[in-house]
Amino acid sequence: MATPLTADRLLKALRDEGLEVVEHRSWRTNNRNHKGSWGPTHGVMIHHTVTSGTASSVELCYNGHSALPGPLCHGVIAKDGTVYLVGNGRANHAGLGDDDVLRAVIAEKELPADNEASADGNQHFYGFEAVNLGSGQDPWPAAQLEAIERAAAALCRAHGWSERSVIGHLEWQPGKVDPRGFTMDSMRDRVSTRLGTKPPAKPTAPAKPKPPKAPVVDLSKLIAAARSNPKAKGTPVTYAGVRIVETALVDAGYLAKPYSDGHFGTTTVTAYSRWQKSKAGGSYTGKAADGIPGKDSLTRLGKKYGFTVTA
Repeated sequence: MATPLTADRLLKALRDEGLEVVEHRSWRTNNRNHKGSWGPTHGVMIHHTVTSGTASSVELCYNGHSALPGPLCHGVIAKDGTVYLVGNGRANHAGLGDDDVLRAVIAEKELPADNEASADGNQHFYGFEAVNLGSGQDPWPAAQLEAIERAAAALCRAHGWSERSVIGHLEWQPGKVDPRGFTMDSMRDRVSTRLGTKPPAKPTAPAKPKPPKAPVVDLSKLIAAARSNPKAKGTPVTYAGVRIVETALVDAGYLAKPYSDGHFGTTTVTAYSRWQKSKAGGSYTGKAADGIPGKDSLTRLGKKYGFTVTA
């Protein structure tokens, strides 16, 4: 637990760790503090942007978009290792995550599997977005990986944390896969070595990333959300599993990413209907393709995009 760093201390911590840091626009006052608490801070969360290009990625993370206002993190880490500071305070990067994971980070213990979304990560985590498509094919240059290592170590050093306070988005929120392309265990090893908490290991072949455990979607809760959400005011999140399904629909090309917000609204209903009508979704027609999930179409979606279904 720690009081968040001031803008000056954050900047100094990163530069003292040997990073090239760019102060982007009015980053010092760019935050979401009017929407919730910022702090106490417990750790650092690593993401990938799902974008390419430094300038456009930095602007996106600074401004956000219509479905998710910025800042979307505190710093953007470019392919060349430069860190662009875009926010100072509460940022829309972590969302709701597993409270068991939060307790493990606070205690600096081994992380449990993330299987629920009930704790406010935006309040407790610094966030860094690394520019990468997240396809598993987009390379991670050595300079960028070293910058992620240095940025995480800088905040750990400033707060007196160990490498156990550094986690990936995929370890926090069910259905998330970022960062994809390296393992968080390997990154924690790098941070630990930089902090001097363990001796450098002999060079070995890069370990293959361990596939994340498949999240679980409760069909009855999903159906309830699909029936009630479109009628509700605003965009309430009534069941965390909706985001898992929406992420799959985004990957399938039926839903625009800004609508992957955990709210099973009319746009998600339409996207799910398109999935039901597709050959992969079961080639359903008429009322059987009304956008309300059924067990067969949902099982097909989960099998293709990495989640399991319970009735």
